[in-house]
Amino acid sequence: MTNASPASDRHVIISGGSQGLGQAIVRALLEAGYRVSTFSRNRTEFVQNLNANEKFFYASADLADPSSTRTFLKSATIAFGSPYALINCAAMATPGLFATMPEEAIRKVLQVNVEGTLQFTKMVVRKMLSTGTGGVILNVSSISSLRGFRGLSVYAFTKGGMDAFTRALARELGEQNIRVNSIAPGYYETAMSHSLNSDQRQKILRRTPLKRFGVPEDVVGSVLFFLSDQASFITGQTLVVDGGNTI
Repeated sequence: MTNASPASDRHVIISGGSQGLGQAIVRALLEAGYRVSTFSRNRTEFVQNLNANEKFFYASADLADPSSTRTFLKSATIAFGSPYALINCAAMATPGLFATMPEEAIRKVLQVNVEGTLQFTKMVVRKMLSTGTGGVILNVSSISSLRGFRGLSVYAFTKGGMDAFTRALARELGEQNIRVNSIAPGYYETAMSHSLNSDQRQKILRRTPLKRFGVPEDVVGSVLFFLSDQASFITGQTLVVDGGNTI
């Protein structure tokens, strides 16, 4: 088991923490006492309201632009020290049938969800290895990595890769006491789910034993668990948080 350390001594970096699920995770991390750094392409009212919080750092950066995330990581490390944990939350989806999806749309999803996530994770891993104190990497995946959903083939490709990446990286980093896991949320109330029509929403609810869409806060408990010492012997795993939709 890792040596116990209060959350206040731990710096957590999360990509895409300005809205949606990322916002809920940032709020929970701060309430738990962690020092939190996050970035997104655009500053939102949520991060603006946290300006005065001494345990919060924000800077604009684009996951598709490694130079901007490199600058962010340098500033975050100056603010709070080397990271204890990285949460890869930022991602984008462009729903549409694969055969007719514009090449530029496919390229953008891959730049953010695959290339950007890989490059930024590499930067953070190198920081963790330099300290020799271990750490946690938590990837936010999706149930689309486990089940087929019409119109989400490109997004599913990226999330399936993320779960495979989780398992392989866990093998690489275990000896350095760096745990790597992923969480696969199901359908929850977001701007994307709000675009579904009534028939689509009812179909999802019929497939979900708990008979509701999730909310971002439903994922928070799992995040806090994986970051804690209670999960010190868990690595290379994907936890599905979907109300039972995939069973």
